[in-house]
Amino acid sequence: MTKRLTVTDVIIIPDKEVQFKLDSQDSLNDLKPSGQMLVDSEGLSFIYLLENEEAYTYISVPDTVWSSLKEVISNSLAVVVINGGERLLLPQFQEELEYLIDNIKGNSNYGEKMMNKVEAVFG
Repeated sequence: MTKRLTVTDVIIIPDKEVQFKLDSQDSLNDLKPSGQMLVDSEGLSFIYLLENEEAYTYISVPDTVWSSLKEVISNSLAVVVINGGERLLLPQFQEELEYLIDNIKGNSNYGEKMMNKVEAVFG
């Protein structure tokens, strides 16, 4: 079964990294970053995929924190998930995010709400 963890808070450490805090205390120890992202158009979220031998875990980045993602793009900051004392670097986050944003702009195949929200936040 696919697990979904949602980013509830974003901490920006200037010139270093962006930290995502999650809505769960589930351990990240057995998870590996995939370097891939998806879009949840209905939920207005970007999804970063983590995986282990059994299943995927979705890190859901909802539109409520998208304004912080502009910092990732403009300053090429690393993105890290923090959960309790655990940290997990999300490689390829910026590249995947920029690719998705470019594809969504002007593309109603992602749904009007998603397209309009991406255009409003990311220009």
